[in-house]
Amino acid sequence: MKLISSLSRTFFYSAMLASLSQLSLAAEPAANNVILIIGDGMDDQQITAARNYLHGAQGQTILDTLPIRSAVQVITVSNENPSQPIYVADSANSATAMATGNITSIGRISTSAKTDQDFTTIVELAQQKGLKTGLVTTASLTDATPAAFYSHVNMRGCEGPEQMVNFESYGDFVIDCHQDTQGLGGKGSISEQLANSNVDILLGGGKKFFKQAPEKNGQALSTAEIKTVLKLAKNNDFKIIKNLEEAKAIDKDEKVLGLFAKKHLPVRWQGTDGRVAEKPQYSFLHVFHRYLGSVTLPEVMKCEANPEFEKQQTPNLADMSKLALTRLDNPKGFFLMIESASIDKQSHKRNPCGHIGEAQQLFETVQVALDFAKQQGNTLVMITADHGQAAQIVPDGSLFSAFGAPIATPGLLARIETREGGVMAMNYATNEFSHEEHTGVNVPFFANKQVKDKAGVNLIKPMLKQTDVFNISKKHLGL
Repeated sequence: MKLISSLSRTFFYSAMLASLSQLSLAAEPAANNVILIIGDGMDDQQITAARNYLHGAQGQTILDTLPIRSAVQVITVSNENPSQPIYVADSANSATAMATGNITSIGRISTSAKTDQDFTTIVELAQQKGLKTGLVTTASLTDATPAAFYSHVNMRGCEGPEQMVNFESYGDFVIDCHQDTQGLGGKGSISEQLANSNVDILLGGGKKFFKQAPEKNGQALSTAEIKTVLKLAKNNDFKIIKNLEEAKAIDKDEKVLGLFAKKHLPVRWQGTDGRVAEKPQYSFLHVFHRYLGSVTLPEVMKCEANPEFEKQQTPNLADMSKLALTRLDNPKGFFLMIESASIDKQSHKRNPCGHIGEAQQLFETVQVALDFAKQQGNTLVMITADHGQAAQIVPDGSLFSAFGAPIATPGLLARIETREGGVMAMNYATNEFSHEEHTGVNVPFFANKQVKDKAGVNLIKPMLKQTDVFNISKKHLGL
């Protein structure tokens, strides 16, 4: 009986200790994570075009399955008069709003309009609290969207040391960031700021800006052997990888910099034989009167694989994101920004197959993020865009052609054969220049869960301002 009593007491104490241990573990709040996925230029027209082509007119994308949806008001201001609104944004000022919670002027990277003061970014706040941080993009890592999360400069074009002072770009357009040079007490070019940063993982393009020599007058050149910005990054303990496989051999606590293209990563798809949108052609009689003659629309095209994507063995956005999540996952939490950049860049080029393929990359990445969030349970996934773009779905053949009038878009038109056997017409008509321009519309917002303030009030409202994205991130991370 004594033996049974002794065993009973031992079992009781063991069970009690186990219960206390479980209570102790339960009392420790799980660290929160934020995954912010930005489709550059991904307005509702872009999402609809991708849905139509990839899933059919009655299909749905993964974005359509998310429980939280809102719209985001994009705001920018004049640099000369910050109280004066500008109604069409660019990636620099809009990324700055999401990264810092502040409104600025076109072209600025996390700096204030006119006064040129640095704004603190969500990445910097997260690092101050010991959270891990990462940036993944299909653009150059020095491009406007990723740059706004880790750097501060007065013009987005100052991507490398060679672009900092009176650099002629696009003909007569001059880039000048002399006030941000290290010799004048600034932080240097965007690539130098990245090389000097403490971001845990950086994956994208931009090799050309890391092959340049760092500024000679700044503190960055403390040793004679630093001849490139890439060497500067290595001296700051970044492990440089040329492909995703190389990351497997790197300790998880070490910083990783992956550069997979000279500038932007090649896109997944292109139109038939590289075709993009084209001008409708009117017959000779149309010269005499707009109701005379006929109009011939561009030939229908199909979407096909882009040879450059395969030739350069371009990593998929989803695979880059998987790698980033593997390395960022930790007990303290993390902030990760992921950008599908060429939805915008291909719209500028009037290449519908290009931007549909890059929207597909974003959808695949959203699935990766949601799978991670489901497993972790403490991860907020937000998907949004920075601004609108030129692509517009229009009728394949004008409504007014029924009256015998030869009517067609004044812009450029692409007609795409869809998987349903239909023809989707995409119109580009912001100008007649080589590249289309952004548009001033609200952009969509999606999330996998709601975020509440201390009073229990929902922070994700039916209508948001772009600066709210920063505040939601900050709240969820407890910063």
